[in-house]
Amino acid sequence: MELEAGTRPGSPHPLGARFRPDGPCGPGTNFALWAAGAEAVDLCLFDEDGRETRHRLTEQDVQVWHGFLPGVRPGTRYGYRVHGRWDPWTGARWNPAKLLLDPYARAIDGNYTAHDAVCAAVRNWPEADVADTVRDNRDSAAHVPRSVVVADDDHRSDGPSDDHRPRTPWSETVLYELHVRGFTMRHPDVPPALRGTYAGLAHPAALAHLTRLGVTAVELLPVHHHVSEDHLQARGLVNYWGYNTIGYFAPHAGYSASGSRGGQVGEFKRMVRALHAAGIEVILDVVFNHTAEGAELGPTLSLRGVDNAAHYRLAPHRPRGYADYTGCGNTLDTRRPQVIRLITDSLRHWVAEMGVDGFRFDLAAALARASDGVDPEHPFLSAVAQDPLLSRVKLIAEPWDVGPGGYRLGGFPPLWAEWNDRYRDTVRDFWRGARPDVRELGYRLSGSSDLYQRDGRRPYASVNYVTAHDGFTLRDLVSYDRKHNEANGEGGRDGTDDNRSWNHGAEGETTDPEVTALRLRQLRNLMATLLLSTGVPMITAGDELGRTQGGNNNAYCQDNEVGWVDWSTLERPEWRELCELTARLVRLRRAHPVLRRRAFFSGRAAAPGGRPDLAWFTPLGKEMTEADWFAPTACLGMLLSGSAMSERDATGRPVRDDDFLLLLNAGHEPVVFTLPGEPWAAPEARYETVVDTAGAGEPHPAGAVVLGGRALLLLRAPAALP
Repeated sequence: MELEAGTRPGSPHPLGARFRPDGPCGPGTNFALWAAGAEAVDLCLFDEDGRETRHRLTEQDVQVWHGFLPGVRPGTRYGYRVHGRWDPWTGARWNPAKLLLDPYARAIDGNYTAHDAVCAAVRNWPEADVADTVRDNRDSAAHVPRSVVVADDDHRSDGPSDDHRPRTPWSETVLYELHVRGFTMRHPDVPPALRGTYAGLAHPAALAHLTRLGVTAVELLPVHHHVSEDHLQARGLVNYWGYNTIGYFAPHAGYSASGSRGGQVGEFKRMVRALHAAGIEVILDVVFNHTAEGAELGPTLSLRGVDNAAHYRLAPHRPRGYADYTGCGNTLDTRRPQVIRLITDSLRHWVAEMGVDGFRFDLAAALARASDGVDPEHPFLSAVAQDPLLSRVKLIAEPWDVGPGGYRLGGFPPLWAEWNDRYRDTVRDFWRGARPDVRELGYRLSGSSDLYQRDGRRPYASVNYVTAHDGFTLRDLVSYDRKHNEANGEGGRDGTDDNRSWNHGAEGETTDPEVTALRLRQLRNLMATLLLSTGVPMITAGDELGRTQGGNNNAYCQDNEVGWVDWSTLERPEWRELCELTARLVRLRRAHPVLRRRAFFSGRAAAPGGRPDLAWFTPLGKEMTEADWFAPTACLGMLLSGSAMSERDATGRPVRDDDFLLLLNAGHEPVVFTLPGEPWAAPEARYETVVDTAGAGEPHPAGAVVLGGRALLLLRAPAALP
């Protein structure tokens, strides 16, 4: 195909495609691509019939190839073909036969269909051990998506300004993890045409549920444009969760009711604006640790073809291959300035242009890897910390990867919160009776000071969760002893076997009334524990509705009823009651600062002669000694003294709250729990029952209370003596 003339020099800044209505030769678009090692770059435009025309970018400044094309308007589809050396032994994998997405594309149109021609090397080469070294010269254009030019005016329209952001403090945050598509696909009150879309999530019916629950932020599973792996396409499945990113600036087109020629951008921003108007922040789950290009014989879709060695970590002693710290075939090389720029430019784009309020970083340890392991002072972390925009949004790390030394819980800098899997495991084990004592539980209930206090972080550094998208739903956690992932087609090899679950006597659904009653009580126990613990709670969408995946603990490829939220459960009283309990616990948390503390408990009195802000009790009503923490028990009392809080509000006045006594019994048998007396309670005072998962709900005179087996009881404690 011959190259077309007419390209003007243009500008190397900003990267990507920018439409200019007042360009040097009239309306047109400036294209800029960072490709430091390339020998030539062709810009490829596609008309409405899919015909391709190529334009050579002849200008290169600061390693950026650029050009201005008059007449190219928003909605135009384009891609790149990048020329350079084919030398896999040194990591050079340029192949102009492969059409590439612009790494800075703000919208993407079309699908990736698995085909050998998309690989830069010959996949079926007879000598398999060197297949990745033989260049495949077949054209990939028929099988890959296109980048789309987006108008800056449209790009910024409907965007929420800073004035309309909820800006909820970390200590008051309640996260709700959801999948944009799965949340509304079965919602009866969302119009069918909008189900599974950004517009569907912005619909009043979807917002009403979120506001009734009282959550303050949604954490969206990946909405960067992503594609499905070849092995899933071969089985007729898709990457439903979306952890296979190929476009870091583009909203995933599959969630758009407005088409894929740029309409997805405005629709996403209108969704953010609607959530903000409801008082709800938007946090994105982002996947910067790897891309959809996979290992050496994966598809060449973007970064590999632009400059492979400059974007990916190559294996130190085998540059043909990749250093894989993600389990997905490749790892982005955040030691390189251009990769840090790509990531931080993307983050700023989503905050400044798209209106989001924060990010959860998948396998974040991979982003902080230096040459010799994970580095808490890594250039990427430093770049975020000094950025005047990014340092002010919510940042959440999944603090591990799959490489050596990759488990870094508690090891991220003070700016970051972290998913706390030790909280998850401890709470699961406690309620299934698998903990020999309550030592670890005490730390998890009170904010995990053992993990976060030493470097000056606060309790809200701990994102507490019992379930997440990855693993059993809450209902399945109490209904299955083992995973049931047959529908994934991987022979049971996928998904963890360390579920820490308990089926309570029957595997899966049952009509046994005793098993059913115990499961429902355990669901109440788990939800109440989560929302009454110090730290930031995260609820998984549908858990409050009794959502089940039929025992599938890895539903990443189930874009169907298995992975979607089932709203019909609200027709049954037991699930309505669980939903109402969840909302009541969120309201309780919002109303009482002692349940969402900004500082760690000290265990000491704020003033001479006062009461400590936290105390622990045995069923005998005695304060726990060191020996008690090591003694076998499944019962614990935790007194939160709101009247002894040392925190101050925005005006400098001391924060005072009620006192609460939280009692937990994971044992099968009821326990007579002696309630703390003086100096913890006034004589003849009465305790008010606030939450009782066993359902008694009666006031209790000072003295003792019968705490049911497998039960949680929250009492509003009497005022302290003067």
